[in-house]
Amino acid sequence: MADNTAFSLLKQRSIGSSRAVFHPQAGGVRPDSADGSPRSLYIHIPFCTHKCHYCDFYSIVDTRDRQDVFAERLVRELIAQSPFAPQPLRSIFVGGGTPSLMRPDLWTRVLRALHDHFDMSRIDSGQGEFSVECNPETVTPELAQVLRDGGVNRASLGAQSFNTAHLKALERWHDPAKVPTAIETLHTAGITRCSIDLIYAIPDQSIEEWDQDLQTALALPIEHLSAYALTYEPGTAMTARLVRGEFTQAPDDLEADMYNHAIQTLRERGLERYEVSNHAKPGAQCAHNMAYWRQDDWLAVGPSASGHYLGHRWKNTPRLDDYLQNDDEGFAPFCDHEPPDDRRELMDLLMTGIRLSEGVDAPGAMAQAETLGASDALMRAAIMCADQGWLHSAHEQRWVLSDAGFLFADRVAREFIGALMAD
Repeated sequence: MADNTAFSLLKQRSIGSSRAVFHPQAGGVRPDSADGSPRSLYIHIPFCTHKCHYCDFYSIVDTRDRQDVFAERLVRELIAQSPFAPQPLRSIFVGGGTPSLMRPDLWTRVLRALHDHFDMSRIDSGQGEFSVECNPETVTPELAQVLRDGGVNRASLGAQSFNTAHLKALERWHDPAKVPTAIETLHTAGITRCSIDLIYAIPDQSIEEWDQDLQTALALPIEHLSAYALTYEPGTAMTARLVRGEFTQAPDDLEADMYNHAIQTLRERGLERYEVSNHAKPGAQCAHNMAYWRQDDWLAVGPSASGHYLGHRWKNTPRLDDYLQNDDEGFAPFCDHEPPDDRRELMDLLMTGIRLSEGVDAPGAMAQAETLGASDALMRAAIMCADQGWLHSAHEQRWVLSDAGFLFADRVAREFIGALMAD
């Protein structure tokens, strides 16, 4: 068995100017020799019918109708990466873009490739999770049946709001009445695990209107709900409109009230917060996202998809043309790569782990910080956060946010990261 310390994950090749290609098998190390192979897979499908103004994920309105060539290219990348996941996959998540916009016949091709080249036994037996993001307008009986036949057992629907005025503010154009119809279509096909995404702190949204969105969602047969405060990401149309003064951002105190109202309302209906913005019935947490937040390894395919393997992080190029034209034995061109780094790994673990209701393994984090000479600084940061009431305690086995602390999760993460950077 090859020594993993000598494992070279990435093979650099010149494509154009400074582009590179993800190739885990560089250095002559067989992929099946690596201990702890990835058990999760992310797939990115970039196509959209319309670019929502708040969205900063890579998506395109494709006027050249490249779904066919994209599906072929995606299959090649899946085949190339499949040797690095010899164990049964625990989770697959297909995001976008609008994955449900891809034609059913192309979905059949991609799903067949997954079953031909990955061990899907855990997912097919119902022990694993296979999620697909769906736009309510694009869920058809044919698509739902194709997805279910291919092993998909969970759907995440981007409702965002059930108020047409607020959907318009977000430049989101689906009919709210399509959401329950889509869920019924999915259930009929056998995809009974459904989640809904909602956005709050939309300009001019009242807490009463936010409550109505929550009540409407809770009246549907869902097991999971993600509630995100509207964020103004750089480079988005929503941020440009804010800068131009076309509307006023929701006040911080109203946003906090909306957040706390969601926690209470969802908890009363059996959906507990397990991450800052995510709520689920018992046992219905999103397993794939938990893999991210716990810093497990995962493979990633498709333009702009980001992966994590053996301490390496990479991101495929977020350009469909580059993705389609540059093909190194199936591997995709990437725009970013971070090699293994113990300090960064601990920072990432603290940043994501503190957002979970289970919190962070404090002794484990301190042991890692000790090797970096940063344990004293990290403990001081934990004590300060506990003194502020954001952590239950700095001296327990786990650092867990208090209810008040969940409103300051990003601040707590910054304090931890600052402590690691200071020493």
